[in-house]
Amino acid sequence: MKAQERFWENKSLAELSETLSDAQWESLCDGCGRCCLQKLEDEDTGEVHYTDVACKLLDTQSCQCKHYESRFKHVPDCLTIRPLSEQKMNWLPLSCAYVKLHRGEPLAAWHPLLSGTPDSVHAAGMSMVGRCYSETTVPVHEWPVHLIKFAE
Repeated sequence: MKAQERFWENKSLAELSETLSDAQWESLCDGCGRCCLQKLEDEDTGEVHYTDVACKLLDTQSCQCKHYESRFKHVPDCLTIRPLSEQKMNWLPLSCAYVKLHRGEPLAAWHPLLSGTPDSVHAAGMSMVGRCYSETTVPVHEWPVHLIKFAE
């Protein structure tokens, strides 16, 4: 990969957010589906706990949003990644490229921008493909039973 193609290097995430095209910004997403998981926040500590229950729009077999372009119409509180605030950062997994770049860390070797294939995130076991349930099948009161932890 040519140096100029590695647009995410040598700039802060804030700079990237301001200067990248929408397509480049979106390409930083690895397609893992983890940001689409329902989360529970501890009211006392603020700690965010992931569940294996996904947003109703996530195709659990491909980790693709079924209505990406109109997702806010269907899910008004869908997490917007741009602009990315410190508060929003807390709702993203540590493996997320946006989090990694914010922390000054390199992208993981399995990231599609480095591997050249969108399937590398699945092959590395980092995606939620086949590992989550749609929120349409799990009642909210059962979400605490579905807590999961990631090995980052």
